[in-house]
Amino acid sequence: MESSVNRRLNAASRHFLQPSVPNSLLHRVFLRGGQLQKQEQEAEPVIVGGMVLDIHATPSVPANRRTTTPGKVHYVLGGVARNIAECMSKLGAKPYMISAVGMDMAGNLLLEHWKSTGLSTEGIRRQQDINTAVVCNILDANGELAAAVASVDAIEKFLTPEWIQPFKCNISFAPVLMVDANLNPPALEASCRMAAESNVPVWFEPVSVTKSRRIASVVKYITVASPNEDELVAMANALSGENTFHPISREKYSTETLFQMLKPAIWVLLEKGVKIVVVTLGPDGVFLCSKGRSKSMRIGPERSKTYGFSRTLYDIVSSSCPSSSYSGATQPEGGSQFFAMHFPALPTSVVRLTGAGDCLVGGTLASICAGLDFMQSVAVGIAAAKAAVEAETNVPSEFSLTTIADDAKTVYVAAKVLFHQSML
Repeated sequence: MESSVNRRLNAASRHFLQPSVPNSLLHRVFLRGGQLQKQEQEAEPVIVGGMVLDIHATPSVPANRRTTTPGKVHYVLGGVARNIAECMSKLGAKPYMISAVGMDMAGNLLLEHWKSTGLSTEGIRRQQDINTAVVCNILDANGELAAAVASVDAIEKFLTPEWIQPFKCNISFAPVLMVDANLNPPALEASCRMAAESNVPVWFEPVSVTKSRRIASVVKYITVASPNEDELVAMANALSGENTFHPISREKYSTETLFQMLKPAIWVLLEKGVKIVVVTLGPDGVFLCSKGRSKSMRIGPERSKTYGFSRTLYDIVSSSCPSSSYSGATQPEGGSQFFAMHFPALPTSVVRLTGAGDCLVGGTLASICAGLDFMQSVAVGIAAAKAAVEAETNVPSEFSLTTIADDAKTVYVAAKVLFHQSML
């Protein structure tokens, strides 16, 4: 007999598209020598946003004001979009990065590493007058961010609509576009509009409380948004035009209580057109929320098998976390259904927390591009976030596929439905 957990998960799936095969080989059309030619090329997810050099300073003793403190300082390759793209590449995807760096030390470090991955650098703008974005993070003894200074003006100044426009073909054929809120509003608008013209789903990563409010100008294009609690509140206020919502205290609430506190803000995003809201909760896991007949991510009109790590990821995770458990479900009638699931975090030995959220998004996107459904993909994302927390760098030097699959299974089987009812 089917368990109650499976019955709840069966009902859950009606809200999420569940592609059964990996991403496609698409026919692109090129003009060469006056002749239109078709070229078969694997569709690449497009990532638009910041490449940043992070400076991590961790004191070895409690810090005192107005004096130096012994500790360790590390240069770490960062930037929300860059971290997400690197994580995706290490899980078998081939993201196409659109960004901007300078011809300085920070730019050299970032670009040389990107070249070493074998990924395209065509979309990365580089010129003499760009001062590469740098963020100095002061961490506490637990690896938590205590303070930071960000010098990221170059992203807004040089990652312009004019730079992004020539890559419209890449965006048009992508299985998904991910934009981070480091982009200035015109660049956000241009990127999202290009995706919308080809029905390419858009994932919006808020970056920070202040920049998360930029969703207001592009919300009509957004398929998925991935805020933490504070970013969610800021986004809901920006979209509603009021300061109705307030940050919640970081007390230890039950999962159900925390959801009830955040539910009104989540509903604002869904009502404004966002199809799926992925609320990242740090050690409390993830809320996955949708409205009505919401579907996850369009992979493309044609699909075929991928190979290598991506194919292996698909095979192992789809076997250990079978989407067939949900295949019998049908979608509810009506557009005002509110549906929410909770995916728990995994216990871990914390080294630093700065890359966890980015790897959660990167792991989820890589899994979607590999052909896994959204719930399977979130489980992989949480497993990737755990690996990031245990690493010195924002993105681990490599992922163990066996560990990722085992951790994803642990998360997947523990997921539970929190809320499912009409909001009429």
